[in-house]
Amino acid sequence: MSECTHDCSTCGEACASREQESFKKELHKGASVKKVIAVVSGKGGVGKSLVTSLLASEMQRRGHNAAILDADITGPSIPKSFGITQHCLGTDEYLIPVTTHTGLQIMSINLILQDEREPVVWRGPVIAGAVTQFWTDVMWQDVDYMFVDMPPGTGDVPLTVFQSLPVDGIVIVTTPQDLVGMIVAKAMKMAEMMNIPVLGIVENMSYFKCPGCGREYAIFGESRVAEAAKEFGIAHYARLPIDPAIAAMVDAGEVEHVSGEHIAPIADVIEKGETK
Repeated sequence: MSECTHDCSTCGEACASREQESFKKELHKGASVKKVIAVVSGKGGVGKSLVTSLLASEMQRRGHNAAILDADITGPSIPKSFGITQHCLGTDEYLIPVTTHTGLQIMSINLILQDEREPVVWRGPVIAGAVTQFWTDVMWQDVDYMFVDMPPGTGDVPLTVFQSLPVDGIVIVTTPQDLVGMIVAKAMKMAEMMNIPVLGIVENMSYFKCPGCGREYAIFGESRVAEAAKEFGIAHYARLPIDPAIAAMVDAGEVEHVSGEHIAPIADVIEKGETK
């Protein structure tokens, strides 16, 4: 490419030059992570953090050591969902992730800031650097499955995660609207560029089930996840309902106690190591 700057850290092209070198970062000495799953979406507000939390909690419930790396630096919500109020600890050499009631390990920018309400007003490269340090400078202990809560879109941070971390698969989060095709297409294209398999799609806010009669109502339109999965050749998908009880548990910091029945189809795929 004539316009190539030879700085692959800022480029998503799968060219020959990229294939000759790796930008993967090493974990801190003594840390251990076996599998890394990125939870992504082409737009914000679809529930990536909720899906990340539910998947990690479900894997922990199944007897695996799970962890969450909160890569949404400017909009972190993971600590609050788990009821975490303390700061993380550390040494001169590394940070120690905070552990939840069930043993799930978490690292987020809100565990470092003096005041969690303070905005993070950083430029892209600084944010990307912080995410990389959450991988290299944190003592992750015997993690079987790490879930990375990604910021929306396909900007600096997703690119940094895909290039720097050994991502084993992607879970795409969407909602039942006309935009679903575009959202999934963007995520699929980026996964293809980075040569990372898509494990499944989760449609959040898929329906509301009446507690009285049991009938399902499509509040935000008819479900499109099966159609999208078929169009893009993705074999596995899950539908999460609009449930005030789930929202109340998340607000109360008890997301790890939410039932995993709705997210189970994707958890099964991750556990079995399947791809599309």
